[in-house]
Amino acid sequence: MIQTISASGSNRQYSRVTDEKGNTYIHVVGINKDENHAFITLAHHFASKGLPVPQILSVSDDELEYNQTDLGDKILFDLIRNGRETGVFSTEEKQLLNKTLRALAHIQVEGAQGLDWSVCFPVPAMDSRSVLWDLNYFKYCFLKGTKVEFSEPKLEDEFERLTDRLVGSRAPMCDIPTFLYRDFQSRNVMVVNGEPYFIDFQGGRRGPVYYDLASFLWQAKAHFPQALREELIAVYVDELSKISTLRFDRSQLDYFVLFRTLQVLGAYGYRGYFERKAHFLESIPAAIQNLQQILSGALGNEFPYLRSLTAALLNSKRKVKVESESKAEELTVTISSFSFKKGIPEDKSGNGGGYVFDCRSTHNPGKYPQFQHLTGRDQEVIDWLEKDGEILTFLESVYPIVDHHVERFLERGFTHLQVSFGCTGGQHRSVYSAEALAKHIRGRYPQVNVQLIHREQA
Repeated sequence: MIQTISASGSNRQYSRVTDEKGNTYIHVVGINKDENHAFITLAHHFASKGLPVPQILSVSDDELEYNQTDLGDKILFDLIRNGRETGVFSTEEKQLLNKTLRALAHIQVEGAQGLDWSVCFPVPAMDSRSVLWDLNYFKYCFLKGTKVEFSEPKLEDEFERLTDRLVGSRAPMCDIPTFLYRDFQSRNVMVVNGEPYFIDFQGGRRGPVYYDLASFLWQAKAHFPQALREELIAVYVDELSKISTLRFDRSQLDYFVLFRTLQVLGAYGYRGYFERKAHFLESIPAAIQNLQQILSGALGNEFPYLRSLTAALLNSKRKVKVESESKAEELTVTISSFSFKKGIPEDKSGNGGGYVFDCRSTHNPGKYPQFQHLTGRDQEVIDWLEKDGEILTFLESVYPIVDHHVERFLERGFTHLQVSFGCTGGQHRSVYSAEALAKHIRGRYPQVNVQLIHREQA
């Protein structure tokens, strides 16, 4: 059995394959041979060091396809959801974060030992040229899109000063060979039996350890309070001191936080202003606030022109326009489960309805006494349906149809799509299918607002 897995923004295609013995593995198809080669080589190297990464099981001759071990579906980003949404992280969430940062230190230090840097994609090391690429990404893809007037010579002067602080003569630990993960964030950390495992490190290269720490702790949607950030930095530094002689400079981290924030704004600008994706536009005001906070202290004295630009951005009309545009273009997908005996759900959006999928062709757990008091949200029913497999085959046909519709609605600026799943009682199969589609859309299209309604359970 083959089940397609959402790849979010990646150009790689992932599938979970179940063999005749019930064992699973992940099949990957990638269109960029050099990128695949980097991931495969790095994964083999890290595994040989005992680091927590997926094992490569087999590779095609052209390296465009490969199989790796299945690490499951638990993502750190989801497991810390309560803390992200409330700002109060539980003991369990903090323990997971502590483990993750301790493991990061190991992949940066031990993963670098004996590594052939020439395999890294697209460049072997973080250097001044790659830093300036990202800073110009901010200038051309974000700043110019805001219509705020600025002086390019003054901005370039501060870009050169920041580059020197990051990888130049004024940068501590710049010459020490450590592995820079590049895309280290909570969506790229899987949790298996309570332990973190790392994925999507194919863009890694040689570089300073500060970059990954800034990327993880200042991830826009992680919403870590500053006090928690400092706690986690202390945990990371403690582990780093146990496995290396590197001397961590806390003040140096601030330069990488500034760099990473500018880099992220460049990405938001490109995806938002040029690709017209509302979810990225929505993130811009908060990112500008982050930038203001970063430059409010001593760092702002070193980069006064960036500080003045940030103030101008906060007061710009373009920022206000972006906020209103993002709200107007938000797409909501309402997913319902229902009983055909009680009729098809009404479309209250005024859009005239949408897809209605009939789950009654699949095996019904409601025929069995042990499931009659349960719903498709209960683990016993979920396990039974997935072992039976008919519902999974059914959903494999549903996902591509709905995906195409969502993508077209996003392109055309539509605001609502309705998808309904019906079965006999609206209790088991339809509920499971609605939950599965909601999870699929949230994973594949984070910019979409998903409303999930189980009508017969009120």
